[in-house]
Amino acid sequence: MSLIFASSPDAKKAYELVRSLQTRFVEKLNDLSEKYGENKKFEEVIWLRNGGTFGGGSRFEARDEIFFNRASVNVSQVHYENDSTKSLDSATAISTIIHPKNPNLPSIHIHISLTILKDGNSYWRIMADLNPSIENLEDKKVFEKALKEASKESFEEGVKQGEKYFFIPALNRHRGISHFYLENYKTNDKEKDFSYALNFGEIVIDRYILILKNAFLNRQTFSVQDIKKQLDYHTLYLFQVLTLDRGTTSGLLVHNENDIGIMGSLPKFVNKKLLESWIEKVPNPQDKLLIKIIENINDNGLIDTITKENLANVVRNHYKEFPDSLKYQASGNIIPTTVDNHIK
Repeated sequence: MSLIFASSPDAKKAYELVRSLQTRFVEKLNDLSEKYGENKKFEEVIWLRNGGTFGGGSRFEARDEIFFNRASVNVSQVHYENDSTKSLDSATAISTIIHPKNPNLPSIHIHISLTILKDGNSYWRIMADLNPSIENLEDKKVFEKALKEASKESFEEGVKQGEKYFFIPALNRHRGISHFYLENYKTNDKEKDFSYALNFGEIVIDRYILILKNAFLNRQTFSVQDIKKQLDYHTLYLFQVLTLDRGTTSGLLVHNENDIGIMGSLPKFVNKKLLESWIEKVPNPQDKLLIKIIENINDNGLIDTITKENLANVVRNHYKEFPDSLKYQASGNIIPTTVDNHIK
């Protein structure tokens, strides 16, 4: 069965928007692979929600193992137009994470989505954060200048919410060095909001590509210690995604038809011993979640497809057993009702 798209004009426009950003990013990443890697293009993988009846999505995964550690550019549209029991009409998103192989090149996460409810209300979620294994002040300046240019009057609010969302209480530090997050974003002008989302995505994508090019050309050499820093940072990234990231958890709780796509943000290897050292820092019952996560990662720290599937089930089962522990999940100023939108 093929993917059935939402029929409302705004949902169609949102899908065209995120697909255009996906195409823009993938083409530029393929260009990096051609120039600096092993010239292997990203491959598209399709997934369906309820056989396609409720939509689905497309993700492009990196196949170049010279330039990328892990990279995935995901677009999805889930809708319940023919299900009167749901308050959600449609949710359309691009969500992408790029982990370069060279530890001198920073990772990036971008998420832009439009949620449309059947009562006519709608809102955007807009996120972008720069995640280096080895911090570079020039990269940070370039990225934050891009955020400011893209967000304009929303810059301070986006940074404020981003700093809150990507803080890791148990470790008293942030994931990444530059964070932007707007939850429930909307104005009285829908056309202006669409332009804002598109412009934001284009600017951040283009500026990140520039950061990667400059970093690759000027910071090609790295040491064993640098590789260790990258491994430890990737461990931190996995820890934040699996124990705190509300978007990841919500996606896993809503359905199990895109687990590999949702786990596409995880790097290829992590430091299992470092994860173990954090158990005592995590409040109960989240410590139980971390223990289960560690149990499902082999001693080499490899995060392969089977491990991703197992970790998805670990997170899903934990919050089903301990629903109150959702209070430990990250948030900006507003806690989104993502899961409820798909249930009620």
